[in-house]
Amino acid sequence: MPALVVGPMLRYVDADSATVWVETSEPCTVFVRAGATGDGAGYSADYSADYWAPTFTVHGHHYALVDLTGLTADVDSYAVELDGERVWPLEGRPPSRIRLLGAEGPHTLAFGSCRTSVPHDTAHVLTQGEDVLRSYGEHLATAGEEEWPDLLLLLGDQVYADNPSPEMLEFISARRDDPPHGEIADFEEYAELYRQAWTDPEIRWLLSTLPTAMIFDDHDLRDDWNTSQTWREEMAATSWWRRRVIAGLGAYWVYQHLGNLSPAERAADPLLRSLLKGAGGDALDAFAERADAEPSSSRWSYARELGGTRLIMVDSRCARQLTPGDRRMLDPVEWAWLEEQVSRPADRLVIGSSIPFLLPEGVHAVQNWNEALCDGVWGSTVRRLSERFRQAFDLEHWAAFRRSFEDLSRLLMRLGKPVLILSGDVHYSYVAKARGEPIYQIVCSPIRNPLSPLLRWANVFSQFGLATLVGGLLARLARIPKPPFRWRVVKGPWFQNALATLTLPNRITWYESTGNAVKRIDSIQLP
Repeated sequence: MPALVVGPMLRYVDADSATVWVETSEPCTVFVRAGATGDGAGYSADYSADYWAPTFTVHGHHYALVDLTGLTADVDSYAVELDGERVWPLEGRPPSRIRLLGAEGPHTLAFGSCRTSVPHDTAHVLTQGEDVLRSYGEHLATAGEEEWPDLLLLLGDQVYADNPSPEMLEFISARRDDPPHGEIADFEEYAELYRQAWTDPEIRWLLSTLPTAMIFDDHDLRDDWNTSQTWREEMAATSWWRRRVIAGLGAYWVYQHLGNLSPAERAADPLLRSLLKGAGGDALDAFAERADAEPSSSRWSYARELGGTRLIMVDSRCARQLTPGDRRMLDPVEWAWLEEQVSRPADRLVIGSSIPFLLPEGVHAVQNWNEALCDGVWGSTVRRLSERFRQAFDLEHWAAFRRSFEDLSRLLMRLGKPVLILSGDVHYSYVAKARGEPIYQIVCSPIRNPLSPLLRWANVFSQFGLATLVGGLLARLARIPKPPFRWRVVKGPWFQNALATLTLPNRITWYESTGNAVKRIDSIQLP
């Protein structure tokens, strides 16, 4: 009899449709029965509508996306059945519901990044802190309607393939002893990594009832993923990276990317069509291998119309052009797509980039300087040392791809409309404001993976103190042109685990965990 392995996860939602994603233990038909009534412990058989989809199989794992289409009102609760057997909701939890996005778009977006999925015992809470996403789920279970966000944006490092939990390490050691040691190697291990990340009861319920949109960052694949051409060459020389990157991108496509797409976009996806016809893991692997080797062959970025707000989620990892002397955060095909997206009519833009666009100015200058040295401006010996420095200190943000930073800066300046860039990655939270321009960088990181007290002070000193003094001097010595505009950090930094909300059009609030609840860290009203 099939069982529910991961999910249900409520993914894409718009004004008249919603998508529920599941992983099951066996091939089956997945039914979503909408409109049931009950309190979470039991549901009546009086449903307003039934929706179903068959599973597809890759590498021995089975998945389905059930589209609820033609909806005219919110769904107060829904149940999931596998071949007619009820498997959801969980006993004792509130009902999973679906709130549609009306023509006016969302009122509130929640967002954050960087969440390790280690246990919640005392030892791990001491080192990793409380899981704010888990606490947020507990909070929403009893919160009033006014506190619910309409959409959750997960901005990278949803899983840590290079730093697994103790439970994940046990799973790995029980099945192999070959490289990579202490890291994810293949699709089977990625599937278990996602299962462990998303099946805590509190997390599972939250993801079943709150729509999510996601984009990857490096740890979803591996630390420093696509930092430079040298990094790629070093990884290609290992015995295990090819299998790992194929598995990582394939798993991302199944577990994260598919749910970002609308029903119409998925219906047009040739890979999904072939998998539904039984193509299996080989087809997914071929797609993933090509996506890594030829980034322009696939697009992980996507955009949505949310009333007067246009949401653009940007792939700032896989789409990079790493040519020394002409590094680009986005290759020409991806850049042309982004230009088109930001130019479409909207009252405001919300851009999701896993890595910050606006760093503290001093750090920005240091990354500019390092890129110039990596390109050989001070000779070949310094170039080699600078590449080591680039990887060791994670100098890989938009500032380390200066040409793309300047191109995007000028593009956003020409728009003359508010632009809010939501990011994570750096393990602290802050707001930066462009001088004279309605461009804001809003960072919320981590959800659960805090810096140690020593590293917090090191970051304050290096990023907001020493770098501010030294960065500009280094940039001038390397003859780097000044950026198109200046900016400054106007709120933060905060270093605790956090989740943030954007209440449109301009209110940002950060929350931290207090056990099974959350409390406000700070809030800012943008002009």
